[in-house]
Amino acid sequence: MARQRLGVVLLIPQPLATQVDGLRRALGDRALDRIAPHVTLVPPVNVAEQDLPRALEIVRSAAAESAPLPLRLGPVATFQPRSPVVYLSVSGVDSALGSLRDACLTGPLERPDEHDFVPHVTIARELAEDRIETVETVLAGFSADVTIDRVHVLAFQDGHIWVPIADAPLGSGDRVVGRGGLPLEVSVSDRPDPEAASLLALEREVVGRTFAVSARRDGSVLAAAWGWASGDHLELADLTVAAAHRRQGIGRHVLAAVEAVGRERGCVELGTSVAGGDPGGIALLQACGWTALTRQRWVRALD
Repeated sequence: MARQRLGVVLLIPQPLATQVDGLRRALGDRALDRIAPHVTLVPPVNVAEQDLPRALEIVRSAAAESAPLPLRLGPVATFQPRSPVVYLSVSGVDSALGSLRDACLTGPLERPDEHDFVPHVTIARELAEDRIETVETVLAGFSADVTIDRVHVLAFQDGHIWVPIADAPLGSGDRVVGRGGLPLEVSVSDRPDPEAASLLALEREVVGRTFAVSARRDGSVLAAAWGWASGDHLELADLTVAAAHRRQGIGRHVLAAVEAVGRERGCVELGTSVAGGDPGGIALLQACGWTALTRQRWVRALD
């Protein structure tokens, strides 16, 4: 049975991530090019391929029940004498952080605790004892405040690299639309997760900050969209409704969520290209107030 090795983390956002990587580089952290600076919630765990949707659902649900986390990184500490690891301590919302971690550690992501949970951001591994003492002295006054707004799921890939495959915003759960006989759970993230990606054409050059929208019912992805925002423009790269679920208004809900992303990111115009002048895509855009520049190129101004 195929399995994936996953981890659930809080990635340190920019520009602080670059500063932390500077510390890692100075200390010779051998994992610098393999994983971004992060706080681990669920250590590496092997998940069967068939359990991946359930694992991602658990992370989305846990994130929805939390709120953005204002954290303070620093001062520097070490796990000596147990381990020659140097890290930035993490404080600010210890109970909320522990609750989020506990909510993720269930189902296919469950694994026994080998040690007490100590939230931290590793900056060096396997340092000599005398260097550890020096680092603790030199960086004793280091601290930085950051607010984490989402949880990331990482997958272990060739080259021993950990790559984000899904993310879930903290405190903004799936929005239920189409109540009644055909409700949908519409969620927004920074990237399509593996289920949503299976519906989409992703071979596009990205020129801004990406987004993804997915629509689920009973845990199954029925439609998805993705694109990017740059300046005051949002580009919708692809929107697809699974063939068995078309003509139910799902595309309208997904497109409305895309427009909401544009407003949230300060965009004033949306744009998209309809491959081959697809009649279904054109009908959806027309019904939602988009304007044709050509048969393939469509735009919509945002209020």
